Amino acid sequence: MRIERVEVRHLAIPFKHHFTTSFSATTEHHTVILRAYSDGLVGYGEATPFYGPVYCSETTDSVLCMLRDFILPGVIGKDFADAEALMAALSWIRGNQFAKSAVEIAFQDLLAQAKGVPLHEHLGGTQTEIPVGVSIGIQDTLQELLDQIEAFRGEGYERIKIKIKPGWDVDIVAAVRRAYPDLMLMVDANSAYTLADTEHLRRLDDYDLLMIEQPLGYDDIVDHASLQQRLHTPICLDESIHSPDDARKAIDLGSCRIINIKPGRVGGYLNSIRIHDICVAHHIGLWIGCMLETGIGQARKIELASLPGFTLPADMAPSNRYYVEDVVEPEILLTPRSTIVVSNTVGGSHRPVEARIAKYTRRSFTL
Repeated sequence: MRIERVEVRHLAIPFKHHFTTSFSATTEHHTVILRAYSDGLVGYGEATPFYGPVYCSETTDSVLCMLRDFILPGVIGKDFADAEALMAALSWIRGNQFAKSAVEIAFQDLLAQAKGVPLHEHLGGTQTEIPVGVSIGIQDTLQELLDQIEAFRGEGYERIKIKIKPGWDVDIVAAVRRAYPDLMLMVDANSAYTLADTEHLRRLDDYDLLMIEQPLGYDDIVDHASLQQRLHTPICLDESIHSPDDARKAIDLGSCRIINIKPGRVGGYLNSIRIHDICVAHHIGLWIGCMLETGIGQARKIELASLPGFTLPADMAPSNRYYVEDVVEPEILLTPRSTIVVSNTVGGSHRPVEARIAKYTRRSFTL
């Protein structure tokens, strides 16, 4: 298959409400949408590393630069038998996983359409509905957090994730657990702690949490192994896992019992599937995380989450969750079962709305 042309757009879409983590607060989200053309077909990818280097070293600007100056010139107009061949052509580029992932995912989208099968079938997915939960950022007050939890429970969400940081952690979790003793609850620290906080973090063992996500350094797997030995609650690694090798090393060290896969963070579908297979072989819990993608990226994560090893509720958002307006139709919807249905449509059922994409575009280019 040959990619003939690629259109790249930088979008900035306002949130319904501010979203706050241990490292930042924002009222809008910046994302890069990639549209690849081949023989009358159109494939989509999305890269969402955040506007600044707060989650990882990549940014919106770095993704645009890498795509324009390095990645796309090496793939446009060339024939690739499969996604492995495409990514082999990009193997000389170190890092820049989000930028690479947008190209590979769009290419896999094209391959599935050329085969005439839904994307999840092309990837080897078998699940027809994906259990999902909701992620709630740090709030101004405990009551605001409890009100949000109550509202999301009313919408049908069965798993709740709350962001924590020093000063907004054990007491908050204790209050939530008192209010919701049977809630499937997890916390996400986004690297806000160090090993010096071990005894403090051990207090979270009292609250029957599904997991503690990324408590220590964003690039660490060694200290997490020491911490996991001291905790009954499973540690989930997110920011630390950028490749299948990272996953293998973390599992060998005992750094975690669960891994969160974000296709952008690990470089696309191929690496996501490899990490999936490693986790399944080692009985490691597995789920799909969220980078606040638009419906374009969410739809492509749903396809990946249909692989059989993803057994924990995903951070997958329906269209009405984050944005004042999503950029796909029909909307991605949450079922009463706290799931999202996997589309059986070739090319996907949630298609981009061009007028909305144009409305939120800050800059664009075509190669």
